[in-house]
Amino acid sequence: MTSTEKTERPSELFIDLHVKYIQSLDTKKDDLEYWLTEHLRLSGFGGHIGHDPHLLYTHYAVLILQIEDSLDAVNVEKIVEYVASRQDHQTGAFTGDEWGEIDSRFSYSAISCLSLLKRLDAIDVKKATEFIMLCKNFDGGLGSTSGAESHAAQIFCCVGALAIVNSLHLVDADLLGWWLCERQLKNGGLNGRPEKLEDVCYSWWVLSALSILGRVHWINKEKLTDFILTAQDLETGGMADRPSDMVDVFHTLFGLTGLSLLGYPGLKLVDPVYCLPKYVVQRVGLAERYHAKYGGFT
Repeated sequence: MTSTEKTERPSELFIDLHVKYIQSLDTKKDDLEYWLTEHLRLSGFGGHIGHDPHLLYTHYAVLILQIEDSLDAVNVEKIVEYVASRQDHQTGAFTGDEWGEIDSRFSYSAISCLSLLKRLDAIDVKKATEFIMLCKNFDGGLGSTSGAESHAAQIFCCVGALAIVNSLHLVDADLLGWWLCERQLKNGGLNGRPEKLEDVCYSWWVLSALSILGRVHWINKEKLTDFILTAQDLETGGMADRPSDMVDVFHTLFGLTGLSLLGYPGLKLVDPVYCLPKYVVQRVGLAERYHAKYGGFT
């Protein structure tokens, strides 16, 4: 970003520029075909060629397949078997891979993935919910495991999972909503936990949870919108974690989805539970079940 652009912050969203940036990252046209067949060897999906399968990457693969409406290209039952195999039937927790790390992120990935495949019956939902509630803290937030510090990204995972399994009543929406809205700093940006810097990615982690809880109006939406827009790079396209830093596709995704949750014009509506376009969730047949029950969705 040039020195001129650092002083002249963008006040509008340059959609075409961001599309070109994302397109520039696609250098291997056969990647989709490869990943569609990789699960035949592993059941789940890995992060790269030759990598072991992992619950997170398996979840991402299912998200992509649903966006492309291409589930018929894979063996869904093999994916379901892999995801279900990651649950500890005593604690209800999920491990990310065969090496045993436990994290509420994995609980969300498993529940979201199986929900999108309409196979939640493959796991013990009651036990999974009990583990998530063990991650709850005195401040109303939730962490990665029992006793872990409250963190906005973990809160999204826990709240999203609870929404899917119809258990949002287990959290104190006001206390948790207050913790989340306290993440907004004077410059309008959001951080992930107290005493940390603002970061564009929390425009998704915080806003999605607030949307599910029906508490988005508790933050200053205009200031957050301005903060996200200033993180754009007007030379290359894309968004950074904060103004003047290097852009990447991670922050571009969450900047755009955050703007969608804020109602920014020209963007497709995004579902706060699945981080998918709402039209995809509607096509899958899940929108009415969750949106009708929880009025917090915007």
